[in-house]
Amino acid sequence: MRLPTLLATLCCLIISVSGQAQNPADAEAAMDYYLPQDVTYDSSVPTPEEVLGTVPGQWHVRHDQLVQYMRAVAGASDRVTLHEFGKTHEDRTLLYLTVTSPENHSNIEEIRRDHLALTDPNRSGELNTETMPVVLYMGYSIHGDEPSGSNASMLVAYHLAAAQGTEIEQKLANSVVILDPSLNPDGLNRFASWANTHKSKNVVSDPNSLELNQRWPGARTNHYWFDLNRDWMLVQHPTSQGRIDNFHRWMPNILTDHHEMGTNSTFFFQPGIQSRTHPITSQENQDLTKAIAEYHADKLDREKRLYYSQESYDDFYYGKGSTYPDVNGGIGILFEQGSSRGHAQESNHGVLKFPFTIKNQFLTSLSTLEAAQNLRVDILNYQRDFFEGSLQAGAEAPIDAYVFGTPYDRARTHHFVELLKRHRVELYELSEDMEAGGESFEAGSAYVIPTNQKKYKFIKALFERRTTFTDSLFYDVSTWTMPYAFNLPFAEVEGDVPTGDEVEGLPSFPEGEVVGGQSEYAYLFEWDEYYAPRALYRLLQADVRAKVASKPFEMNLPAGETKTFDYGTVMVPMGPQSVDREKIHELVRKAAEEDGLTVYAVGTGLTPGGIDLGSGSFEHLETPSVAVVSGSGASGYEVGEVWHLLDQRYDMQATLFPQNRMSYADLSRYNVMVMVNGSYRDLSGDAVEDMKRWVRNGGTLIATKHANNWAEQHDLAHINFVEDKADTSDEEESDVQPMPYADMANTRGAQHIGGSIFHTRLDLTHPLGYGYNDEDLTVFRNSTLFMKKAENPYATPLYYTDEPLASGYISDENLEELSGTAAIVVSDVGSGRVISMADNPNFRAFWYGTNKLFMNAVFFGQTIDGGSGN
Repeated sequence: MRLPTLLATLCCLIISVSGQAQNPADAEAAMDYYLPQDVTYDSSVPTPEEVLGTVPGQWHVRHDQLVQYMRAVAGASDRVTLHEFGKTHEDRTLLYLTVTSPENHSNIEEIRRDHLALTDPNRSGELNTETMPVVLYMGYSIHGDEPSGSNASMLVAYHLAAAQGTEIEQKLANSVVILDPSLNPDGLNRFASWANTHKSKNVVSDPNSLELNQRWPGARTNHYWFDLNRDWMLVQHPTSQGRIDNFHRWMPNILTDHHEMGTNSTFFFQPGIQSRTHPITSQENQDLTKAIAEYHADKLDREKRLYYSQESYDDFYYGKGSTYPDVNGGIGILFEQGSSRGHAQESNHGVLKFPFTIKNQFLTSLSTLEAAQNLRVDILNYQRDFFEGSLQAGAEAPIDAYVFGTPYDRARTHHFVELLKRHRVELYELSEDMEAGGESFEAGSAYVIPTNQKKYKFIKALFERRTTFTDSLFYDVSTWTMPYAFNLPFAEVEGDVPTGDEVEGLPSFPEGEVVGGQSEYAYLFEWDEYYAPRALYRLLQADVRAKVASKPFEMNLPAGETKTFDYGTVMVPMGPQSVDREKIHELVRKAAEEDGLTVYAVGTGLTPGGIDLGSGSFEHLETPSVAVVSGSGASGYEVGEVWHLLDQRYDMQATLFPQNRMSYADLSRYNVMVMVNGSYRDLSGDAVEDMKRWVRNGGTLIATKHANNWAEQHDLAHINFVEDKADTSDEEESDVQPMPYADMANTRGAQHIGGSIFHTRLDLTHPLGYGYNDEDLTVFRNSTLFMKKAENPYATPLYYTDEPLASGYISDENLEELSGTAAIVVSDVGSGRVISMADNPNFRAFWYGTNKLFMNAVFFGQTIDGGSGN
């Protein structure tokens, strides 16, 4: 930086500091405090105060109030239309406003179609960007306890609808604003209830105040405690699915993502750390982000507000709101405001008041709109160039197509296709059987994605296996290779691929069938399909007896062919049933139809090969009664992932079990207990003894990640951990070379595994391996917990290979420690089992490939032979 520029910057910083010390404490909720004083407003458009009886910042706005105000603005202004696009898990309305000039509203569909044409390389060259509006998507408070964004959205809506004068009219004529006031209605409402409930008449700013310290698990997340800001690419929740549909309906040029951070922080805007920008993101994207940032700086400088950029946050993981646009022809902008968390809180800059935080979000919303006006043509041209470049890159790519799919699990394949179509990826059915990349693909169960399409950059981001990086630190995960997440065979193909029909829109769920009609003897279905656990649970819940095969066998089918049934085949014998046979058949038929299973009706227990159906190698199954240990010390995210998996995917009842009830609740009503990543220090001695007694009496305890430390310390899991080689002896410490203090954070951070994918080897004969057809299983890992293989050779059904890295970052030291270690260890405790999983098999609801490991532990943990434990 040149000296004059440096001096000017320092002067601005000094001015900002003097103002920052005053403004947070002086901030009071009033319309005059927020709104520019040189603008007049249309009195026919109601203010938030006129509709809600309170100014933003006096109280935390509830979602129903937010909806009420947005409806009022839309009803009063010809600049605004309101659109509903779905419901949250808690049945709250999802909506957005379209804000533009009345003239634009009169032909809004034509504007939208022309704008979409800008993303089509076959049509974009015909468009004149000089005359086209720019499209902005303004999204607020995807984290529920970061509410300044949603509270500011009312001010933004009011200003855009009511401000008068040539300047605002010109901006609205040259832009279409999609205003999404609440990206997470359920979390926002939960936090508003907390903050308002604990607010005093005399506002308390003491950081120890109950108002500023939420009860576990907090309000950051949605109903199932998922971080929705990680779901833009994964689209596993209704809010995200509707929002991604809106995104592709408009393909915005700029998307703003308004957040909060620690109370002692100031204000952040992108760009982020340049060395951690994803390589697929172009320099042009970052240059435009920097150009837009100058408008934020100017707006905040005028208000003497402290801020920073190019630190703390990065643009790597494409699943966040601020980065998803970067791989889809837009510009994502993250805003992070130091949080008051409640109505006021002491900070390094004085008492930080809620209205101060709201105003910063309002100011940067306005600066974004101003930047969009002045850079409009450059931004529109960038979008056109992006898709032309993406198409060209795909045409010149060293591969011609990706092929993926498996005949063993149509549901898993279906859900991956569904994800791709939500992102408007062009793909086709495979028309002929083929082999590629050492994998076999069958027509009817595999799909083809040609690289010669405008979505190539996004497709590459989904499929790439990246193991080299310019930076070893990541704000989020370092990889997300989607076929690995779904445990689907895939291959990169050069040359022609036999393609059939194109998949248009969202695919229909594959229906199963009952082969052989109604049976008088038994029904069989294999465990390969993703929803087999849902089918089994619906049968067991109806008091239907079922068994699982611990050995393979053959059966002669009605059509005359002989079929081999693998480990984990479920049998429903008709003889020893107390349930009506017609009801059983209806349950079986429903399972085939809704769960995508092929069920076989058989008329004899005599098999031509393997075990007979009356063999003792068919294990009796109990209905799982699951308790998920919850509360302080347990990861709210991972508890939520288990809850969501059981409740939403498998229609299973699961008790979220508070830790403080452990010592006096009747544990005998459960046969499966889950402890996700956590410390569990709050469990009393009596609670620990009760849990140990419960396991000894036959319970199945499933422990993931660092819950295994707790289980090992209390003699529940018989596991040994790999010693950390970084812990050196006193003798070795003398050889440690001094290093620069400035490098400490990066050096330590490089040993963190933020999220990478690894190869493991699975025992397909073990109950935890039922339903899998390939012993090579890719797993997701984001911890440095390394377990040694069990001394008993049968107690480690899953372990890391000697060269485990499939994709993502891991230091050489950690890779060496991880190689060959255990991923799952099973321990015998009396009549019960403790199943120790080193990783989280249910990560963010999209890691379909390892969900079956978890469900096998739930359903078949009871069947694991005691001889396989320690």
